[in-house]
Amino acid sequence: MDRETTSQPTISIREFVENAPGRLRLEVVSGGQGLDSSRIDSDRIQKLGLALAGYAHYIHKGRLQILGQSEISYLDQLAAEMRRSAVRNLDLSKICCVLVTKGLEVPAELAEVLGKGGVPLLRTDSVSSVAIAEVSAFLQKRLAPSITLHGVLLGMYGAGVLLLGESGIGKSECALDLITRGYRLISDDSVIVKKIGDTLEGSSPPLTAEHLEIRGLGILNIRDLFGVSATGTSKNIDLCIELTRWDRMIDLDRLGLETAEEEIFGIKVPKYVLPVSSGRNITTLVETAVRIHLLKAAGHDAARELIKRHSKAVAGNGEET
Repeated sequence: MDRETTSQPTISIREFVENAPGRLRLEVVSGGQGLDSSRIDSDRIQKLGLALAGYAHYIHKGRLQILGQSEISYLDQLAAEMRRSAVRNLDLSKICCVLVTKGLEVPAELAEVLGKGGVPLLRTDSVSSVAIAEVSAFLQKRLAPSITLHGVLLGMYGAGVLLLGESGIGKSECALDLITRGYRLISDDSVIVKKIGDTLEGSSPPLTAEHLEIRGLGILNIRDLFGVSATGTSKNIDLCIELTRWDRMIDLDRLGLETAEEEIFGIKVPKYVLPVSSGRNITTLVETAVRIHLLKAAGHDAARELIKRHSKAVAGNGEET
């Protein structure tokens, strides 16, 4: 399977401010000159409480730093000189951004030090728990490691189905036939796969979204041809189906007892390998494979149930199973 790995993604503070969830209503308090140069490279959030108390070496570089009610209250109770000292002890080279929650008033000393150091200081009306949840979810998706796979991603029966196989094997033609049966195209040719937590999310490159290439017909706009319901933006990958040439099938499981797997980012996805040859209706086989996968997920395995029935029948005749 052709794969193209991307580098570890990062996001500038300006991108974060412009694209963060609207309910946060972020405002830039100071340090605007660092909006483009400062970057977040981790989806983990850190609170600055320990650093302000003197444990500055606990600051992790590349993480967004949170200042909530407890941290601001701690600073407010300090004398002006001690407050200035606590702020100056911060290692600004490790801090990419500070977010003050609950719309709290920012201590002048903190705004001054961060402003001079070019560290963006942001503020939101949301309480710390809500802000942390919103920011974490946003960054987890935005900074998720990704890889580009050669294949076709479809939405079928609510599941994300990734068609794999060498170029020219018939993946796009099969996808077109499935689309005419009411299923959704997510991406053709190049599928961007992101690891978000323990799930794999597939989507299309913006340039080729909603398009399908068919040899002899050219580039098709699926949305124009079949309507908005025939396309989707993203889908979690639940099943892989690999199309291969019949002469390359060395061992063919006739009963369907063995379950193959495709490993992506260390996550194993169930996979069916379907040999392609003249006279085989690949579209129907793919559709059936998805149905079988969903039945197995629900606890129904036709092959194993048949073997159990056979074993009982043989045992009933007094023969060994």
